[in-house]
Amino acid sequence: MKPSSVVALAGGVGAARFLDGLTRVIEPERIFIIGNTADDAEIHGLHISPDLDTVTYTLAGLSNPQHGWGIRGDSFRCLEALGRLGADTWFQLGDLDLATHLYRTERLRQGASLAEATSEITAALKVRSRLVPMSNERVRTRICTPSGELEFQTYFVKRRARDRVTAIHFEGASEAAPAPGLLDAIAQAEAIILCPSNPFISIGPILAIPGIRTALQRKRDKVAAISPIVGGRALKGPAAKMMKSMQLRSSAAEVAKLYLDFTNIFVLDELDRKQAAQVEAFGMRPVVTNTIMRGLRERKSLARVVARELGIKLETRA
Repeated sequence: MKPSSVVALAGGVGAARFLDGLTRVIEPERIFIIGNTADDAEIHGLHISPDLDTVTYTLAGLSNPQHGWGIRGDSFRCLEALGRLGADTWFQLGDLDLATHLYRTERLRQGASLAEATSEITAALKVRSRLVPMSNERVRTRICTPSGELEFQTYFVKRRARDRVTAIHFEGASEAAPAPGLLDAIAQAEAIILCPSNPFISIGPILAIPGIRTALQRKRDKVAAISPIVGGRALKGPAAKMMKSMQLRSSAAEVAKLYLDFTNIFVLDELDRKQAAQVEAFGMRPVVTNTIMRGLRERKSLARVVARELGIKLETRA
């Protein structure tokens, strides 16, 4: 890790798209990515890390452009065969994707940490930025609904986020330790970015690991967050629906309120320009720009705006 590193807190698809832009406007080697692992699950005997893999595949140039997750051009013959045997197949695992999960699971069984396995996978796929899990220890998101508690992937994938969310908690978070080097990376960072990710189920678990939020508070003047809510809607995932379920306004300003103790700059979309004054009242500096990343041009443009606001030197080739 270079001393002048940029730390990014990342969830899944939205974060991966932003990071794809960021790695094209600053040196990828300068970027230290903290990935959410509370979405991890054990499926068909394999350890699945959806957010880590989405970031990895995107930065490796392998991601499925339609979904944002999975591998481009993948097939599902193994899953189809499992279905013929009577196994549940609601969680889509492609044949090429399975290789990642098989490798990770075997390395964990051999005694490697999740951080070590992640480093090996990213190196093999030629990802130039450093990606680390928020913790090597098991943390799992539990979704509370009127009919009971659900494991996250059951809520999100199997039940398609249909259930009303009354609360969220992160099993194991209070006993977990940050991954090695993570707190040092935050302390030494020249800038820290909260990618446009669900504040409850992507960024929330990272902040729940003891020590991380406090480390961010110490670097508040170097922290920027990008709203995942645009015009009252989440561009990807159930963030807006969750906010409404928990009696919160589905708005960019509401997200800003969740981060106000450790964030200095808050980036809103042009559609939410009127909320800039509210963000400023929270003690943050609002930045209004286009945050909708329809393609590579928009990814790079958003990355440039955030980098400049944080004083990060841009690559001349960008």
